[in-house]
Amino acid sequence: MQYKNIFKLIFSLISSPAKAWEDIRVNQDSQKVIVDYVYPMIGFCGIAWLIGSIYRRGWNTPLSFQLSMVDCCGIAIALFGGFFLAAYIINKYLLRWFRIERSPQQVLVFIGYSMTMVFIADMITGILPSMQPIGIMIQLYTLYIVYVGSTPMMKVDNSLKMPFTIAFSITIIGCPMLIEFIYRNLATIFN
Repeated sequence: MQYKNIFKLIFSLISSPAKAWEDIRVNQDSQKVIVDYVYPMIGFCGIAWLIGSIYRRGWNTPLSFQLSMVDCCGIAIALFGGFFLAAYIINKYLLRWFRIERSPQQVLVFIGYSMTMVFIADMITGILPSMQPIGIMIQLYTLYIVYVGSTPMMKVDNSLKMPFTIAFSITIIGCPMLIEFIYRNLATIFN
């Protein structure tokens, strides 16, 4: 996927998620979502954190660049690990609880695109850490994106739509946060 298409998809998921999910459902390729969407978005987040960290610390010493790289790697690990941890939890437990029959590849597509607001919030807070409260509010839009995508992508019954949305959104938002928390604590211990 070209970067122009990534930005079009992001804009579409934010402005009209119903249309975006329908386009994704029709054109979905489970291998492409990871390589063409999730990995570039993780890269954008890493670059944003690197730029923000260098801006805050400056180029004064080699240690400042090293700490900036630790921040960059931390967010990349958190998002990468969070994506696959969310996929594991959803495939292992949540699909069973909601009695949904979807392939693991379809779940990866759903999670990858549902993480759009998580990626955007991490890009914003990477450059401007003081915007953390706004980043949290941005991530809450994930609830709406998951709610709208639950029927076309996951074939969720209307009676289960709200519990599905809450459970999936908490998993999608919480897994990267959990891994980032663990990473930051380990980085502090080992430094």
